[in-house]
Amino acid sequence: MQFTHEREFTYSRAYRGPLRCVILDWAGTTMDFGCLAPAVVFCQVFEKAGVPISVEEARVPMGAHKKVHIGLICEIPSVRRRWVEAHGAEPTDDDVSRMFEDFVPMQEACLSDYSQLIPGTLETIAECRNRGYKIGSTSGYLPGMLAINQADAEKQGYVPDATFGAGDVARGRPFPHMVLRNLVELDISPVQSAVKIDDTLTGIEEGLNAGCWAIGLAISGNEVGMQLDQWNALSDAAKQKHRDRIYPSMYQRGAHYVIDSIADLMPCLDDIEARLKRGDKP
Repeated sequence: MQFTHEREFTYSRAYRGPLRCVILDWAGTTMDFGCLAPAVVFCQVFEKAGVPISVEEARVPMGAHKKVHIGLICEIPSVRRRWVEAHGAEPTDDDVSRMFEDFVPMQEACLSDYSQLIPGTLETIAECRNRGYKIGSTSGYLPGMLAINQADAEKQGYVPDATFGAGDVARGRPFPHMVLRNLVELDISPVQSAVKIDDTLTGIEEGLNAGCWAIGLAISGNEVGMQLDQWNALSDAAKQKHRDRIYPSMYQRGAHYVIDSIADLMPCLDDIEARLKRGDKP
């Protein structure tokens, strides 16, 4: 009997170290339960342009750079049809640019109205720091908007170690650029030691495209889009109906874990730590 030749085998290495970094989104993840601030302003911008849109339409591309987001709303067939009815022509790049110019000051003006931290944020961040994790963050917001979020968060006790928004990179979500900027800034390696947490589907893709673990937040953000008191007022059956709709969509997009909110995060990180010790990869 002859031994199989060595060339018929392939060999690989596996990272078996600890988690070193969590990278969190902002609206809908750490603050602004329901991710209301951007949705409200997108509706106002399109109404000013003479083409009212629904909150559901406003939320479809959530997580993208805000100018890209406006362009993607214009591509929704129902919105495009109403635009043609109102203006006699399809929306153009100039139309998108004008709406974006309206969007920026309107968004900055209302951000602090929606800046309350989501329950569980401070406790979860404290536990992450106790474990030695670095705290990164990404956002579809531009620098001026992020500065308002950061100032409001600091007043409430939340200060991440690094923050990069869509205006800080060449390509926003779902491209991995913001996550990778965080990893470089925080001196984190390898990418398998980082996890991205986000309430949007494109934010989940952002983490996956960077090579990180990805955790979706189904309830606290864009996919439900309710204020905390509205969510709490729902019956258990109504809450479960939302979970039944959102959890599969986030898993289908590639999330390794899906939970309701940041308050439920630590058991996921425990499991990732155990998987890393076994040599698992994202």
